[in-house]
Amino acid sequence: MFRFFVTCARGMEGALRRELADMRIAGAKGDRGGVWFEGPLDMGMRVCLHSRVAVRVLVRLGTFDAADQQSLYAGTRAIPWRDWLTATSSFAVDANIRDTPALTHSGYVALKVKDAVVDALRNAFGARPDVDPKSPDVSIVLHLAKGQAGIFLDLAGESLHQRGYRVAMVDAPLKETLAAAVLLLGGAHADAPFIDPMAGSGTLAIEHVLAARGIAPGLRRRFGFERWPSLPPETRAAWKRLRAEADQAFHEAEHRPLPPVVCADIDAAALAAARKNAAAAGVDDAITFERADVAALEHRWPVATLATNPPYGERLQPADLDALYTAMGRAFERLSGWRVIILCGNPALERAIRRKPTVFHRLWNGPLEVRLLRYDMK
Repeated sequence: MFRFFVTCARGMEGALRRELADMRIAGAKGDRGGVWFEGPLDMGMRVCLHSRVAVRVLVRLGTFDAADQQSLYAGTRAIPWRDWLTATSSFAVDANIRDTPALTHSGYVALKVKDAVVDALRNAFGARPDVDPKSPDVSIVLHLAKGQAGIFLDLAGESLHQRGYRVAMVDAPLKETLAAAVLLLGGAHADAPFIDPMAGSGTLAIEHVLAARGIAPGLRRRFGFERWPSLPPETRAAWKRLRAEADQAFHEAEHRPLPPVVCADIDAAALAAARKNAAAAGVDDAITFERADVAALEHRWPVATLATNPPYGERLQPADLDALYTAMGRAFERLSGWRVIILCGNPALERAIRRKPTVFHRLWNGPLEVRLLRYDMK
């Protein structure tokens, strides 16, 4: 049994716990920036493959007191590194530190951890592994807080928001994990029509189709643990089964009919990017792309979900922003019977809608605090 820490963006811990419960992972406990759980190694692999909101999946190798560089080195070296690395493996170290007065520089702390790992493996094998910060076989993570160190391995390798379908970009694209959290926390209906009237590169619509069809978000990418040199044969076999099951589910759902899904934007370049991304994700058959102004929204279905991430104001003049928000508020009033989900980064939009949201969550879009607002239009 291993102890895992699954990280997520601030405010998304509740969504992550809900996902783990859906995966039948019991006993998950929330913490700052993520969720803990225990299980076999292939359980962490399953989270890598199927979680839509997780950022990283870390498996803990050890914890120890590390108030200074000597104790940090000694505690790191005592970990049985030969169970995870060989003399020909490459690795990298990422350090996160806080509230430890004698150790305040993350680069120096990462270097001390690297030295301890190298020395331990040189002693075990008579040769040292390579350090490769760009493309390591094994990614080591140190969490150091108040003199307590935790050493982890990163199963994903790269952030899980990198689904592999983002082939075309627009300004300020919405991360895939945040889009998935917006849909999950906002309660987007899988069995009703869906529209994003300000779609940008199409992330919300793509994530909606992937979730509605039950397609694993990590299906089109590789994970760090696939390069680990010391995975037991039974764990590799378990991973092959997980991957095969996800592949089979994809082929069964690949062309499953869905209610209408509309990806709309006033910008032709944004729509072109959205088309490319949807094709890369294998869901372009389920999405209709329309060039349209949000002000012209029509009540085309009795019941539907609208989800969108409107501009926050960084690139618009105040007068233009006010006009946009006013037009959005008026358009939403025409949508009786709809569920309207907004990732709001400007309080002026809330004032323009003039309704009390049914659901409210504080989230973070990078460094920006934003609000997830859901309005059930009646």
